Amino acid sequence: MFKQIRPALSLLACMTVLTGVVYPLTVTAIAQVAFPVQANGSLIHDAQGEVRGSRLLAQRFEGAQWFQPRPSAGDYATVASGASNLAPSNPALAKRIAEDAMRWQVAGQGAVPMQLVTTSGSGLDPHLSPAAARYQVARIAGERNMPKAVLERLIDAQLEAPLIGPEVVNVLALNMALAENQSLSRAE
Repeated sequence: MFKQIRPALSLLACMTVLTGVVYPLTVTAIAQVAFPVQANGSLIHDAQGEVRGSRLLAQRFEGAQWFQPRPSAGDYATVASGASNLAPSNPALAKRIAEDAMRWQVAGQGAVPMQLVTTSGSGLDPHLSPAAARYQVARIAGERNMPKAVLERLIDAQLEAPLIGPEVVNVLALNMALAENQSLSRAE
């Protein structure tokens, strides 16, 4: 009996060390050398070097003076990320979208972009289309007493072109640029 158990335990110990220690450390080391920013969470730092968030995750911004991301079914919590699981035929979803559309509606600006009233699949999508970002310009310009042209230039400066798909704007990066340019914009 010990003749069969000893090789089995040896193989278990060997595979545990190989797949539980050697492989993860090797992959981590390669990632740290080849992709250090991505391996460490794609963090965004402010001018003082403090971490303000991740380029990969949306976060809540309080106040009408900031660009707002897509709504989040999980309240922007990474643990509860995901969609609301409400079917398109569900009256609760239709009611929430209608209420959000009324809240976002700006007279003379046309229909509210769907990205501002619908959640993404993860509930943590950090990007908006340029149209959804530009839809918010009038509100932010009024709240901050800034020229709309300054906000338009900030959006244009933050445009990202992914490998596949249309251009997008990272909301956290856009709001950080807005905070950094606040004093400059008042001089124009």
